[in-house]
Amino acid sequence: MPEAAFAPAIGVDAVEPGKAVKVTIGGRDILICNSQGAFFAVENKCSHADEALECGRIRNGWISCPAHGARFDLESGEAMNPPAKDSIATFPLRVVDGMIEVAAG
Repeated sequence: MPEAAFAPAIGVDAVEPGKAVKVTIGGRDILICNSQGAFFAVENKCSHADEALECGRIRNGWISCPAHGARFDLESGEAMNPPAKDSIATFPLRVVDGMIEVAAG
């Protein structure tokens, strides 16, 4: 299986701890999240109500949906509590020379 192609997304310094920044890669809205100094790339859509997650709270490795409070694990995308039952998509990322790159193909 070929390795996923990584695309430049955003500079590391642009994603503050406890925050998320929306980027668009390959036509997909993706959130780059910084939780306790670790970076994650997740789909910017709640699996419960199709709401954008970009204004959700980030704490201890999860992001919450601002509409109904469903939480998702940033590493696995797994839904952690109701009303969400389904996971959200996650994407591999890497940091190269201060730039976050995401494989969203």
